[in-house]
Amino acid sequence: MSYKLLLVEDDATTADYIVKGLVEEGFTVDRADNGRDGLFLATEAAHDAIILDRMLPGMDGMAVLAALRAAGIGTPVIILSALATADDRVKGLTGGSDDYLAKPFAFAELLARLRIMLRRGGGGQAPETRLSCADLEVDLLSRKAKRGGRAIDLQPREFRLLDYLLRHQGEVVTRTMLLEGVWDYHFDPGTNVIDVHISRLRRKIDEDGDRPLIHTVRGAGYRLSEQG
Repeated sequence: MSYKLLLVEDDATTADYIVKGLVEEGFTVDRADNGRDGLFLATEAAHDAIILDRMLPGMDGMAVLAALRAAGIGTPVIILSALATADDRVKGLTGGSDDYLAKPFAFAELLARLRIMLRRGGGGQAPETRLSCADLEVDLLSRKAKRGGRAIDLQPREFRLLDYLLRHQGEVVTRTMLLEGVWDYHFDPGTNVIDVHISRLRRKIDEDGDRPLIHTVRGAGYRLSEQG
């Protein structure tokens, strides 16, 4: 099935990079470089998903998103933004987006998130505010996690790491994916910073007696799964 996407991004280099990758993957892409044109295209033609930059000339991404939702347009939206704090992501999600990806990003992750959104179908669903796996639950708005009713005290980076693993549960995530998705920058994937944080998170999530949820996939990375 061929999907039709709308990209609203004012940086030409970034837009060219995204469009090239999406076209190579078989997508059809409409493109706008400012908020007003993006809103026009989103309301005048049907799209399967929208990739929306948050900081746009003429009309910012959050205003575009609000106008779409007010008009009853439930097309799935993934926000791209250099604004990457927890508050920024929460505002994006509660503002009507279906996902939020911080810049700089890896195209492979953008593609994976798009495909997940397209499988879900969007359809105007409420933004996802809770994630879970087995008896592990995370509230994205309150930034709280618990397992089997037991509260888990997480540092900000640990919370982002758990958020990422939950969004990719059942999948093998590599160290490079975690560096790009949780730390938002690139450096030697051989560094042990990932292993250190995974170890700390595992001690908090998988206490004695709990079924392990965080699994090491030898030579590949990690997987969060109830099945192992």
